Amino acid sequence: MQGIKLKEFQIDIVNKLLDATSVGIKKEVLVQAPTGSGKTIILVSYIEEYLKENSKTIFVWLTPGKGDLEEQSRKKMIKFLPHHNTKNIQDVLLQGFDVKDTAFINWETITKKGNNALRETERKNLYERIHEAHNKGYKFIVVVDEEHLNKTVKAEAIIEYMNPEYIVRVSATTKSNKEAEFIKIDELEVINAGLITRALYINENVSNQTTLSNEHKYLLDLAINKRKAIKEEYMKLNVQVNPLIIIQVPSKSDDLIKQIEKILEERNYTYDRQNLAIWLSERKENTDNIENNEALSSILIMKQAISTGWDCPRAKILVKLRDNMSEDFETQTIGRIRRMPQAHHYDNVLLDNCYLYTFDEKYEQSVKQELGSNAHDTKIIFLKNEYKTLTLKKLTFDNNFDGFGERETFNILHGFYVDKYKLSSKKKDNKTILEANDYVFKDTIDNYIIQDKIVRINSDELENANRIKVQSEVSTNKNGFELRHSINEIASKIGMSYSKTRLILERMFWKQKLFSKKFVDLTITEFYAFVINNESTLKHDFQEAVSQKARQMKMKFEELKELDWKAPEMDYIKYDSKMKDTTIYEKSIYMNYPNSTVKSKSERMFEFFCENNDNIKWFYKNGESSNDYFSIVYVDAVNHKWHFYPDFIVCDKDNRIWIIETKGGENSDGQSKNIDIKVENKFEALKEYAKKYNVNWGFVRDYDKNEQLYLCNTEYTEDMENDNWKLLYDVF
Repeated sequence: MQGIKLKEFQIDIVNKLLDATSVGIKKEVLVQAPTGSGKTIILVSYIEEYLKENSKTIFVWLTPGKGDLEEQSRKKMIKFLPHHNTKNIQDVLLQGFDVKDTAFINWETITKKGNNALRETERKNLYERIHEAHNKGYKFIVVVDEEHLNKTVKAEAIIEYMNPEYIVRVSATTKSNKEAEFIKIDELEVINAGLITRALYINENVSNQTTLSNEHKYLLDLAINKRKAIKEEYMKLNVQVNPLIIIQVPSKSDDLIKQIEKILEERNYTYDRQNLAIWLSERKENTDNIENNEALSSILIMKQAISTGWDCPRAKILVKLRDNMSEDFETQTIGRIRRMPQAHHYDNVLLDNCYLYTFDEKYEQSVKQELGSNAHDTKIIFLKNEYKTLTLKKLTFDNNFDGFGERETFNILHGFYVDKYKLSSKKKDNKTILEANDYVFKDTIDNYIIQDKIVRINSDELENANRIKVQSEVSTNKNGFELRHSINEIASKIGMSYSKTRLILERMFWKQKLFSKKFVDLTITEFYAFVINNESTLKHDFQEAVSQKARQMKMKFEELKELDWKAPEMDYIKYDSKMKDTTIYEKSIYMNYPNSTVKSKSERMFEFFCENNDNIKWFYKNGESSNDYFSIVYVDAVNHKWHFYPDFIVCDKDNRIWIIETKGGENSDGQSKNIDIKVENKFEALKEYAKKYNVNWGFVRDYDKNEQLYLCNTEYTEDMENDNWKLLYDVF
């Protein structure tokens, strides 16, 4: 393979790709390529070899919208294969496709709403160019780069129109699928080839002996000292590399960035000195040529994820500051510090490893989540023609006026705490009671962090890693944005503004707020620590308080918007491609709808019931949280409106429409498996809707004692022994 020098494992992958797309019987090929494995070089080499024997083929290389990845990939191909014919979207529109072309196309120029890169006539023209190529007898192979970012309905529809011979999907997190050929690059092979670091050290040298006054300063100092030690080792070996620290901050974090800049300035890192860089969408300083091994900057501040495909092999240290956010920590972000700057190891512990410093407890959970979310494949499904005229009335609402003021909301929340925890005017007793119910009172913030060495990122090593507890002092300046985040999280559960929610919390728990109904007297730092440490408990209690059916408000239908709803013509589902004996549910209103979709037990049992019951003609599984899906509206105890997306719409043999919501049922010990604390409010709302629009309805739950489903549409009870719950077979 001229022009490109491949490692042994890369040659092996190229050969596997050639086999899969010449003699392979499966149309899709999935390549799991860890970050740093030379994915682009592998694909370029594969295309070169394939075209030597298949001259009537056109490659279409699709990339996600962020970061001009299609141009980066195209430049790499031009660099290594200057005589090869490459095109971008405009070239294709103007000239059409020719044999042996590789067309690099950014997805979102074609599919994204409001994207003006392609006008409607040009979109049409692209379809014409594809049609032309088919007429000339050319064949397509589609390469989907970063395929986990590309799984959209519109994107899949375009691939379908190309009708490619093969689809090669590549990602760091792709999982196997029995419908596709699976090619996996083992991380150890990439490590042994010297392309990525031997291991990732997490929180090396972090001590659990002291209470930290400022965790940001603490982590940054550890990172700066580690960088200096790495730099010294490079100098001893006469290697011209200036190691880089990446500081990753959450999206809405302007205050945090100012704090970081101040800490770094005290340590002589500034933009003026050119040893500090920042890369935000709205602001870039000292970022030109930052990926060069000898660039001047030693530290880079960046938000969540720099554009996909960005390479900076000199980056050795990642500092992810604790932000208490729920944003995903991507394995790709770790990938930024895993590359070796000269594509080989130095047999030096400091230089052959990379380093992560973080007190963010959620990052490890997010890595697992990211890997786990791809454990299931997604599949596009299309609506059967006969159901395209199906119409129902859906309900939605305007947000102009919504909910009570803080006084009424406060009284409801305050009353809830008094009733649930038997609180009184005795503040010491109240504190003891709340502590006994898992509330934490202290003036420090607890972090349970990982401290370990990880070799394989894509494995269960993280799950089994060593943990230590680190405590941080609280200050209103340092922890202000964390408090704001925690209050916003609580506020989102009750549909109230940040300022109103903060006021309610202060009235109940903060000493300085003059209010006679206070439960405990916390100092300002204790109040900050209380809200941050107890975020999830407060969230649950506040949500439970506003969800009580005893205060269920009657909603006026004239306050709502009524719209015609039709089932989406295309949808995509998560399903388990490895499930044995997969069958297609013929009664689904979608074509090729498998019984292996990822669902709760009660949902799976209900679909099975529908498919195998002669009294049911068809069923539709509704989606969640999108305008495309069927919704009704319910109201909670503080008069706040919420959308509710019932799980199923069903038609029986008498052409009666049923709207069904499934919930966790009851286990064999008689305990409820339902975790939705708003269940009764939703039940009442569906009852009202069914009455107004003359449809049938019910809540369905599974009963472990006899593995049967039961339906209720009279009065909701959590206890399924109650006669309100009727055997589903007796209803249909």
